[in-house]
Amino acid sequence: MSMIRKGEGKGMEKDLPVEPSAPPAEEAAAGLENRLNESMERFRQAFGNSADLVINRILDGEGKPCCANAYILGLSDGDTLNFISGEIGRCLGGGSISFEGLFRRLSCFRAAKDDLDFEGACRELLSGNTVFISGEAERFCSIATNSNEGRSITEPTSQTIIKGPKDAFTENINKNVFLIRKRIKSTALRVENLSIGSVTHTNVRLVYIDGIARAEILGDIRSRLQKIDIDCVLDSNYIEELIKTNKYSIFPSALNSEKPDSVCAAILEGRIAILVDGSPYIVTAPAVMAEFLQASEDYYHHFVISSFMRVLRYISVFITLLVPALFVTVTTFHQEIIPAPLLISIAAQREGVPFPAFFEVLLLELTFEILREAGIRMPRAVGSAISIVGALVLGQAAVEAGLISAAVVIVVSITAIASFVITNYAMSSAIRLLRFAFILFAGALGLFGITIGLIILCLHLCSLKSATVPYLMPFSPDSSSGKKDGMIRFPLFRLRERPDGISACKTPRTSGRSTLAPDIKERPELK
Repeated sequence: MSMIRKGEGKGMEKDLPVEPSAPPAEEAAAGLENRLNESMERFRQAFGNSADLVINRILDGEGKPCCANAYILGLSDGDTLNFISGEIGRCLGGGSISFEGLFRRLSCFRAAKDDLDFEGACRELLSGNTVFISGEAERFCSIATNSNEGRSITEPTSQTIIKGPKDAFTENINKNVFLIRKRIKSTALRVENLSIGSVTHTNVRLVYIDGIARAEILGDIRSRLQKIDIDCVLDSNYIEELIKTNKYSIFPSALNSEKPDSVCAAILEGRIAILVDGSPYIVTAPAVMAEFLQASEDYYHHFVISSFMRVLRYISVFITLLVPALFVTVTTFHQEIIPAPLLISIAAQREGVPFPAFFEVLLLELTFEILREAGIRMPRAVGSAISIVGALVLGQAAVEAGLISAAVVIVVSITAIASFVITNYAMSSAIRLLRFAFILFAGALGLFGITIGLIILCLHLCSLKSATVPYLMPFSPDSSSGKKDGMIRFPLFRLRERPDGISACKTPRTSGRSTLAPDIKERPELK
């Protein structure tokens, strides 16, 4: 401690101690460390001192604090973290290095984001990335270290494949984008990032082809997604239901698939694909009713065979919807429609049955739906056994006990088998539910009630829209190009145009172009 002499009056002197001023470099280092500590503490408080939050202080070659890094255990990949730690050690081994120099070095090896705010840095942490904290200012940067662990690419589990690609989407959104880009090698393919869910901040991506997707449809879907106000999005069905135009309709207005070839085909027709992180089902919109009765394998078989299968599906829809109601109608109100030998056979079977035909059909249909649900929810080892054995045992026992006639068992069985032909589960569920409504109409008003039900159903379907596109296209409104791929599939060399009302460009699909550009124009020679 140095001493100076200072006069305090005439002839008086006194020694006063004076602290030496700290060097500017030491003051700057102390301020840097304080700000760094404050930022580190801010992260700890934001995460509630969570045990899986790891924050490491990084010292330069002179032992002074340079910066800090933070990551969350489990979300970040261990091998990537070890690699980054090794690079940090090599950088600091050469002597003092600034925060900018360290970050520039690391960003050469991994994807990086610079100049993040605090909320953005927290989102990066929750995404599995490593955040670097600078003590110079409230500045945060991130390096991609998120773990890619998850289910590998396997065969589809809900869409049976006989002929065609065997790969399926997974819960990893990056893998799903890869599966789409693997098939559509075009610079016009666009991928937009969105974050939906005030708590989960789920990563949602819009995938479409610029120049083929209509701006009106894209704007409608994008605005609906941006208006979603919900805490969490755990599956793509959340998005499908929240962007629905007719909220209370039981008919699905968007198609979901776990097959990359189906999604890519929809994108090439001008539709928008919606990918949700954590869901293997990709939503495509707009979707018309005819799409729910089609399968991707229709394009991998001969067009005559595919057309026959499609006609069978339409017939199965009418069987599922109307056969139980028609049976109730003709046996209760309109017996004169039935031929005399068949009427005598049905009357003989119903002798001793205590319930009317309406109650028999309704009871057996409800029983079969219970068995179907039980078979789905039970473990796979016993689920199929319960559904098959339960139906056989209950049906046979009910007939022998005289509670239900054999004709009703046949009608309900045919209806149940026909419902399995419908390729889309959401559409199948809607048709099965409407079947009960038609049974009620038939039991109350007979054939007149079925007619009223069909009129109401047609009016409802005509009023539906999917992302500004009428639900009954290409049948209503009429579309000549859409009908070629509607109930009957034309040969591929005849499918020369994309569907009306969906695509912004009707360039022939068989034009032989390998890439698609935003300025796609029609080729007159192929019109």
